[in-house]
Amino acid sequence: MGTFLDARTSVNSNRPGFPGTPLSSSPELFGIIGLQTQNVPNPIVILHGSIGILGDIGDVVTIEIVRGATYAPQNVIYRIENVVSESTDTQLTNFVAADIHAPAAPETIYSSYVSGISTSVRNGPESFVGMASTP
Repeated sequence: MGTFLDARTSVNSNRPGFPGTPLSSSPELFGIIGLQTQNVPNPIVILHGSIGILGDIGDVVTIEIVRGATYAPQNVIYRIENVVSESTDTQLTNFVAADIHAPAAPETIYSSYVSGISTSVRNGPESFVGMASTP
């Protein structure tokens, strides 16, 4: 049975309507956490979150989870693409990811990024949560 190591959350916006910024084709940070993994080899890391997008029907939104504090394509551990299916209300995208190759380190940082077509807007809420445990 595993042992709990740490849990953290990053809430960029706790309600619809914020931050209200257009998406970019370049990944933009919407959450960052540092999990205390206490040098445990192969910790179990579960990451989840949500982001609200208001856009035109057919707009593609990409969410990527990166191990590290800055975006680097080679550090992406999870990627999902979602298509906006409703243009009058905020569409909430939820995701669940696992880092199955997490390093043995005192702390491991995870960042969540979003990108897409500039006609879509980050309309909140936006949250990113992680939990680490021993295998």
